[in-house]
Amino acid sequence: MKPNAAIRRFDVFAEVKRLEGMSDGLPKNRAKGYGLWIAKVVASRKFRKAPPPPRGEPGEGAAAMVDGWHTLGGEPVTDSDFDREIIERMGNEFYRSVFVPEIERLVEEGKDYKQFRDSVRTEWKP
Repeated sequence: MKPNAAIRRFDVFAEVKRLEGMSDGLPKNRAKGYGLWIAKVVASRKFRKAPPPPRGEPGEGAAAMVDGWHTLGGEPVTDSDFDREIIERMGNEFYRSVFVPEIERLVEEGKDYKQFRDSVRTEWKP
């Protein structure tokens, strides 16, 4: 089975963070939003050399939230965004049948994202 689009490091990282969110007790939908949000934050820091987001209580520079969702640019990053930007991009069947099981296996084996972010994608070409 092949994905609809090339699988990016971004996709792998967002999925790893989704899995981590679920293992930390987030509901599935919130874990999706969290995974995509953190992937976007890390990507923006890497390419813009921006400082890390400030810490503290809401209203004191902490990462803003709307209705329980983390935000970027004032907009919440939700499970629907994850579905559209990750799952629909690569294809729902590929995501569920190939991508998720393989990333779950690697994470369960205790491998760090950096150990497999490139090697796992070598065979996944559209």
